[in-house]
Amino acid sequence: MENFGQPLPQNFGAPAPQPALKHSGLGVASFIISMLGGPGMFLMLVVAGVLAASVPGGKMDESSPAAVGLGLVLIGGIAFALVGVGLGIAGVAQKGRKKLFAVLGLVFNSLIVLGVAALMVIGMAMD
Repeated sequence: MENFGQPLPQNFGAPAPQPALKHSGLGVASFIISMLGGPGMFLMLVVAGVLAASVPGGKMDESSPAAVGLGLVLIGGIAFALVGVGLGIAGVAQKGRKKLFAVLGLVFNSLIVLGVAALMVIGMAMD
């Protein structure tokens, strides 16, 4: 009974303070992928437009090395964005972590995939 008669501490009975949540590493990776992939895909689409405009008649030969390389880069970009979608989903599913970057990465990478897929469908419909 050493403390008998002494006042109680100010935070007596209060819950212990919770440590601050950290951002999800997977979510941050997804967000970084979207910030690299989005402008990269836009740049590739601009390059495709310039290549098509430089050809007489506006129709690029699909078997030319430039067209094949560009197509492979676009498919690689979609794969890159799909990895970002997967990381975003994993980041959202993590418990005890902040979800801001995971949600942003998931949304932006999904928009990249859907946007490029829509442009591909429009391009096929125009032929």
